[in-house]
Amino acid sequence: MKKTLIMLLTTVAAVSCGGRGEKVPAIDITNLDTSVSPGEDFYRYATGGWQKKNPLKPEYSRYATFDMLNDNNQKRLNELFVSMQDMQTVPGSVEQKIVDLYKMAMDSTRRNAEGASPLKPYIDEVMAVKDKVSLMDAVAKVHLDGESPFFGVYVSSDAMNTDVNVLYMDQSGLGMGDRDYYLDPANAGLKKGYRNFLEKVLSLAGVPDAGTVADQALEVEDAIAWISWSKVELRDVQRCYNPMSSSDIDSAYPELHFGRYLENMGVGAQEKVIVGQPSYFKAMDDLLGKMPLEKLRNYLLAQVVSGASGALDDDFYMASFDFFQKQMAGVQEPKPRWKRAMSVPNSILSQAVGKMYVDRYFSTEDKERMSRLVGNIQKALGEHIDALDWMSDATKAKAREKLAAFTVKIGYPDKWKDYSSLQIDPSLSYYQNMVNAMNWYSKDNLSKLGKPVDRSEWLMSPQTVNAYYNPTTNEICFPAAILQPPFYNRDADDAVNYGAIGVVISHEMTHGFDDQGRHFDKDGNMVGWWTPEDEAAFKAKTDILVKQFDEVEVLPGVNANGSLCLGENIADQGGLRIAYTAMKNSFAGNEPAPIDGYTAEQRFYLAYATLWAQNITDEEIARLTKLDVHSLGNNRVNVTLRNIDTFFDAFGIKEGDRMFRPESERVVIW
Repeated sequence: MKKTLIMLLTTVAAVSCGGRGEKVPAIDITNLDTSVSPGEDFYRYATGGWQKKNPLKPEYSRYATFDMLNDNNQKRLNELFVSMQDMQTVPGSVEQKIVDLYKMAMDSTRRNAEGASPLKPYIDEVMAVKDKVSLMDAVAKVHLDGESPFFGVYVSSDAMNTDVNVLYMDQSGLGMGDRDYYLDPANAGLKKGYRNFLEKVLSLAGVPDAGTVADQALEVEDAIAWISWSKVELRDVQRCYNPMSSSDIDSAYPELHFGRYLENMGVGAQEKVIVGQPSYFKAMDDLLGKMPLEKLRNYLLAQVVSGASGALDDDFYMASFDFFQKQMAGVQEPKPRWKRAMSVPNSILSQAVGKMYVDRYFSTEDKERMSRLVGNIQKALGEHIDALDWMSDATKAKAREKLAAFTVKIGYPDKWKDYSSLQIDPSLSYYQNMVNAMNWYSKDNLSKLGKPVDRSEWLMSPQTVNAYYNPTTNEICFPAAILQPPFYNRDADDAVNYGAIGVVISHEMTHGFDDQGRHFDKDGNMVGWWTPEDEAAFKAKTDILVKQFDEVEVLPGVNANGSLCLGENIADQGGLRIAYTAMKNSFAGNEPAPIDGYTAEQRFYLAYATLWAQNITDEEIARLTKLDVHSLGNNRVNVTLRNIDTFFDAFGIKEGDRMFRPESERVVIW
C-alpha cells in the first residue's frame, strides 16, 4: 500500500504567505459573470469574470488561482536567491547549498558545453550489464539515484502498526505515468510521441542505434502496462497491503533477486515487507525471466536517460518539454529559465527555504485564528456524525473518538529538517549534483527502516499552497502558505473565510472518513471499526456519488472517472456541509447583513467557487482525467453543489434550472 497522503489540490504550488500589504477584497465582484444565472452554471457565474481577466498563459497547461499565487511567489523566491548570490557563504551551510544550486540551474552555458558528458558514466554502468543478476544490481543503483524502473521501494509507517516504519514495494516503471496511455488505442498518437522522445534523448546521449533502443524500451513498457493495476485498483488500501518476508519474496519472485537487491540498497533481510500488488510482481517475475536481456537493459537505459533530461543541456530539456509538456498537456512554451532555476533549491532544500519564508512572512496572529477555525469545524463535524441517519451508534462512537484524536499541524514544523550531510559541490556537474541529492533522499528514507515513526515530521514544506490528511498518523496539516487569499483573508468577513479556508479544513478532516481514510482508526492503524451494515450503507451512498461524476462529459467522448476521484469528491462535499454548519454556529443566531448585495450564505458559496477558478487546455483535461484523483475545478463546484440543499436555498435554485437536482437523486454522506 503506497503511502496515502490525501491532499486538497490537484497541484502543489509553492507560494509565499505575504505580509499585510494591500487589502484583498473578500469577494471580488469583477470575478463574477452575472450574464449567467447561478441556476444555469454556478461555476461560470462565480468565476467567469476571473477567467476573462486571466487568459491561459502559454507556459501553462492550466492557469488557476493557485498559479496566480505561485507567480508572485516565484518572483519573491527568485529575488531572494539572486540577493543571496553575493553572500559570503560558509562551505556546507544551507546558504551555500541554496546559492550553488541556483547558480548551477541558471548556468545553461556550462550545461550546453558539457552536453551529455555528465550522463556517460551512468550509461556505461547500464551497458556493462551482462546477465539478469547484474541487471537487478543496476536497478538497485538506479533506484537509489531517484528513478523507479520495474518497481519502487520506500520506507513508511506500517499501516497495521503505525508506530514502526517498514519497507513497501509497489509497481512502477511507466514513463508516461499511467497504463492507459499504452493500452488504449485512442492514445496511439501520444504513444508514438513518447517513442520519438525516447529516440531523441537516446540519440543526444550518444547511444548507438537509438531507434532500436527506443523501440525495445517501449516494448518493455507495454508489457509493464499490461500487468499494472489501474489507478482505481490502487486506491484499495486493504488490497494493497500484503506483508511478506524478504526471503518469501525471493522464493515467490526469484527473478527479482530481492535479497541481493536489498543488500545493494544498503538494507538487510526483512521480516516484513508490504507488497502492494502481488499479481503485478508475479507477472513481473515472469517478464524478467522470459524477456531477452538486451530489451530489459535497453528499457533500463531509456529510463536513466529520460530521467536525466531535465538536468542536462538545452536540447535535452526541449525534447522533454516538447513531449511531456507540449504534446501531453498542451503547454505552448517553456517556463523562463529563472523560474525553472528557483524551483530547484526550493524543492531540494524545501524546509531550509521554508524557514526563511516563515521568518519573513508568517503571522502568529493568523496561526491563532486558524486554530480557532479548526476547533469550530471539528465541533461541527462531530454534530454531523451524531446526526447521520445511516450509521449505527457503535460506529458513531468510534468516529467521534477518531475525530477527537486528530493531530493538527499549522504553519511550520517544530523541528526543521537537517541538511548538513547533503553535499552540493559546484565543481561537479549540475546533473551529478541532482543525482547526489536524490541518492541522499533515498538513503535518508531508508535510514528510517525499523525505527519508530516520527509523528512530528511534516510531509509538505511551509511555503506550499496545499493541505493534507495523513491517515497513518491521523493528522491534518495546513502549511503557512495556504493562509492567504483566496484561501484565507484576515480582512474578510467570516462567511468568506468559512467558505474558503473553512472548507479546506473540513475537507481534510473529511478525508479521515472517506473511502480510504475510513479504514484507519484513531491511532492511524488500518483496522476494522465499522459494522458490516454501516459499511454497506456507506458503499450505497458512495456508489451514487461515483455515478454522478461518471455521467459528466469533460471532453467529447471522454467522461470523468467518479471511482478515481471518489475520495476527493467525498471530502469536497463533506467540507462544504461541515464548514457551512460551523459558519452558522459562529453566527449564534445573529445573521450578518448582506455585503455588496450578497447574503452570508451566498458569500460562503462564492468564496468556495473562487478557489477553483481556472483556464485549462483540452490536453490537460484529458491528462488529468486519467491521472488525477481530484475532479476538474468546474466539477468540484457544479457537481458537488447539486447535492447541497443550503446552496439551492441560498441562490433560489429551483426545478427547471440546470443546477437543480431532484431531492430523490441527491446524496449526502457526511
